[in-house]
Amino acid sequence: MLFGRLPKSPNLKTNIRVVLAVMMALLAATVTNVVAAEIQPLEIVTKSGVHVFTVEMAKTEQERATGLMYRKELAEGRGMLFDFSPEQPVSMWMKNTFIPLDMIFIRSDGRILRIAENTEPHSEKIISSGGLAKGVLEVIGGTARKYGIQAGDRVAHPLFGTR
Repeated sequence: MLFGRLPKSPNLKTNIRVVLAVMMALLAATVTNVVAAEIQPLEIVTKSGVHVFTVEMAKTEQERATGLMYRKELAEGRGMLFDFSPEQPVSMWMKNTFIPLDMIFIRSDGRILRIAENTEPHSEKIISSGGLAKGVLEVIGGTARKYGIQAGDRVAHPLFGTR
C-alpha cells in the first residue's frame, strides 16, 4: 500500500464535511466568475421597430476572455455586451462556445458596423469586426435575421452615449 492506512478518528465525518464545504465554496466562486458582473437593458432600433435585450456586461479582461464560453443555452432576448473602449479593431472566436451566436459589432456612435451571423460553435476561426468597434453584442444565433437587424441600425445603450 502506497500511503498506508488512515488513522481512525471520531472526527473523520466532520473533517470530510469541512473539506466538501470548502470545495463547494471554491466551485461556487469559480462559477460566479463565469457570469458577467452587471446586467443592463439594451435596445436596437431597426426598420421593423425597437427590439429590447437584457445583456450581461463584459468589461474586464477576464469577462471579455470568457464571454459566453461553456454555456449550454442562451435565452431569446438575452445576450452579452463586450466593452472594448476605446473604439478599436476587434477579433472574436468561438472556442469553447457550445451554442451558435450572432456577433453584432457596434461603432462608438451606436451604429452597427457588421454582423457575423450563426457563428460556428467551438471554431477557432477569427471573426473580425471589419473596422473600428467599441462594443460587440452576442445573442443567440438567428436573432439578427429574425428581427431584421442590419448594419447601420442604431443600438441604444450607455456604452455608446445613448439612453
